[in-house]
Amino acid sequence: MKIAIVYYSKSGNTQKVADLVAEGAKKIEKVEVKSMSIEAIDDDFLTEAKAVIFGSPTIAGTFAGQLKQWLDTAKNVGGKLGAVFATANYVGGGAEVAEISMIAEMLVKGMLVYSSGVAEGQPFIHYGAVCIKDGDDGQKERAKIFGERIARKAVELFN
Repeated sequence: MKIAIVYYSKSGNTQKVADLVAEGAKKIEKVEVKSMSIEAIDDDFLTEAKAVIFGSPTIAGTFAGQLKQWLDTAKNVGGKLGAVFATANYVGGGAEVAEISMIAEMLVKGMLVYSSGVAEGQPFIHYGAVCIKDGDDGQKERAKIFGERIARKAVELFN
């Protein structure tokens, strides 16, 4: 089963977190993960993916306009499992608002949304993984756990 991680990264921090999420997702058997910037989308892989995890830096308290523009024209995400993660320069910088905004876009596109919330215990991940800059050790570990949980849910739903 294929899982795509689609992100926009302005400074490189979001790309680093995308790699951590991918590392976690790859722990689940039967999963092939590909991380891709919106500037280099593998359309075939994305079309075949059963889950898509979106990542964005927080810009002016929401997610990147570049990712919004990409999502506005995306035609091959409906019906897929979706999840989000965000990076921010500082605590209180709007990362959770950015995640909620991405989740709203996914719902408009007809995606299924999953974060693991409190259902899988600690660490609780209500909306998605958040890393300040490229994350401290705890945030990096949480990003990996997040990827693993999304991959596990995708296998449960689609395999």
